Amino acid sequence: MNKTQLHESILNNSQITFARSGGNGGQNVNKVNTKVHLVLPVTAIGGITEEERVKIRVKLATILNKEDCLFLDVDDERYQERNREIALARLENRIVQALAVQKKRKPTKPTKASKERKLKLKKIRSEVKKNRQKIW
Repeated sequence: MNKTQLHESILNNSQITFARSGGNGGQNVNKVNTKVHLVLPVTAIGGITEEERVKIRVKLATILNKEDCLFLDVDDERYQERNREIALARLENRIVQALAVQKKRKPTKPTKASKERKLKLKKIRSEVKKNRQKIW
């Protein structure tokens, strides 16, 4: 995956629409379209292989619609341009995270000291319970 090519394809192929949004801004929110609705077809993402497209479809299924497009809404800021930048950055970040390869966990064994601590704690607990018993 080429990050610069990915960034360029997101910029060039995403469809951005604006709408009125709630939140901060007072009366300004009633008259200015600051909310950003970003749509990007998965097939239009450049710099990735077909296997990576499948991975994106699986991992980003929650933001994928029936037309096979990724969608994102942002209304964090009062300014349209800032919301647009945030939306583009978020989408790029989500795609990069979806394509990141997770390292396999390497199982480890308990150390000798941890085994001894565990046995010591079990012995103490055993004594506590033993002292609760009735004497016949």
